[in-house]
Amino acid sequence: QVQLVESGGGLVQAGGSLRLSCAASGRTFSRYNMGWFRRAPGKEREFVAAIRWSGGNTYYADSVKGRFTISRDNAKNTVYLQMSSLKPEDTAVYYCASAQTYTGGSYAYTLPSAYDYWGQGTQVTVSS
Repeated sequence: QVQLVESGGGLVQAGGSLRLSCAASGRTFSRYNMGWFRRAPGKEREFVAAIRWSGGNTYYADSVKGRFTISRDNAKNTVYLQMSSLKPEDTAVYYCASAQTYTGGSYAYTLPSAYDYWGQGTQVTVSS
């Protein structure tokens, strides 16, 4: 079993930056693909970014491409989401999730159902 704990959320002005962290328990973290999702008030949970277990492949939603960067440090069992040029529409609860493998097609990494474990979320609020 994997336990995930997010941190780093907060209130920031538009144009600002935040770095989210997701600390994972367990010795097999380096074998897991990791993803970030978010849920804004009144909206469905949506994919933000994902990274393969090796760190060699990263994926982003079009809405954050060029502004957000996902990375991981397997030695620290941690995955990060660096968010820059934040916009009010980025306001949401951000969740990290882990997946042993992606199945279900080329874009499986965008699907919440592809992930096995989830963190409790961290709130990000961007003021205009």
